[in-house]
Amino acid sequence: MPIEKKKSDNFRTRLYAFTLRLIEMIDKLPHENAARRMGDQLLRSGTSIIANHVEAKSASSRRDFINYFTIALKSANESKLWISLLRDSGRLKHTDSDWISKELEEISNILAASIITLKSKK
Repeated sequence: MPIEKKKSDNFRTRLYAFTLRLIEMIDKLPHENAARRMGDQLLRSGTSIIANHVEAKSASSRRDFINYFTIALKSANESKLWISLLRDSGRLKHTDSDWISKELEEISNILAASIITLKSKK
């Protein structure tokens, strides 16, 4: 298996595991209005990361591929905001916010580096 294919498969597996853990964490949020609404937003943005990564694989052009990765990066950045708001408002434990914040930062860095590499190969 080529190295690039293996890296891509590893990243998709990592995104999938992240998404499952994110869903589990959201299900544990308090059952109150603000936590639920922020949790819904986090669920949308957090699951959008892997959805756009998967869509990129069937992109019809290089530009399309880059656009899907860019949307995934934007979703990761939005997710960071919801995590911060949930944490700072006392609705998310710091132990949960720490792991997800770290993972989102690493995912964002990988996506950003991929976008830079793709754009430089024009």
